Amino acid sequence: MRRGDELRSLDFETGVQLHAAGSCLVRMGRTHVLCAASLEEKVPGWMKGRGTGWLTAEYGMLPAATNTRSDREASRGKQQGRTVEIQRLIGRSLRQAVDLAALGERTLTVDCDVLNADGGTRCASITGAWVAAALALRSRGLEAALARQVAAVSAGIVEAGDGRRGLVLDLEYEEDHLAAVDCNLVAARGVTGTGELMLVELQGTGEGRPFSRAEADGLVDLGLAGCAALMEAQRAALA
Repeated sequence: MRRGDELRSLDFETGVQLHAAGSCLVRMGRTHVLCAASLEEKVPGWMKGRGTGWLTAEYGMLPAATNTRSDREASRGKQQGRTVEIQRLIGRSLRQAVDLAALGERTLTVDCDVLNADGGTRCASITGAWVAAALALRSRGLEAALARQVAAVSAGIVEAGDGRRGLVLDLEYEEDHLAAVDCNLVAARGVTGTGELMLVELQGTGEGRPFSRAEADGLVDLGLAGCAALMEAQRAALA
């Protein structure tokens, strides 16, 4: 059984999509997300003439990503609120990784498509998309625009009768379902892997009960340790 402070099995497979400037298939346990990064020599109309670039994200789940088939959102004619929320989170997080002025008047678009969902899809998307974005910038000679390393992980307080009590890192679906408290944490540090880990975003919710300041601190410490391990694996994938 995985320890509470242990990540699920982790793998980054790069170069999966031939025509993307950078791509990565990230596997965190049974959650698998295909991340692709594309670079265009243009920016949105409202940014023209500013001499700076833009980064945006799109996110989606394939119909068979969960145990019951879901309709493609395109067939419904609009995105679900959850989808919009997640892709905004991915975009906000990755904009912390890129120096948009150094990018110039270019748009970096990251696409995250969930192949298999078993908890933590938004965190896996951010973590894999950073690798894809780094590869895309490298392929165009724009390494100087990569300002920070960014990774994300979930953590929670699981209260169940199976011995898995207390703080748990990188929740799979069943653990998330049992969690009294859960959070998603996004962290950043210098691209060389040095310097203090800083918070980019912290989302925490008491699902079954309120939680104390001490418990919140424990979740943050656990999440930052998880992000440090993810970043080490990201750098290895790019080596």
